[in-house]
Amino acid sequence: MKRNRVYFVLMGTCLLLVVCAWTFVRLFSVTAAVVMSLVAMVIPPIAVIYVNAGDEWGRRL
Repeated sequence: MKRNRVYFVLMGTCLLLVVCAWTFVRLFSVTAAVVMSLVAMVIPPIAVIYVNAGDEWGRRL
């Protein structure tokens, strides 16, 4: 259950970064918006690796 919560928090953060970057931040700094998008691009693989890495016993049941 904890892993699912962490996954949804990370993916929600990713979505929030992309939406904020191209809705609000780009009006002030395109460079900051691009950096925010790059950070958001790195989050999904980290989230998947974290969720899939666990004890082997739990996966066999």
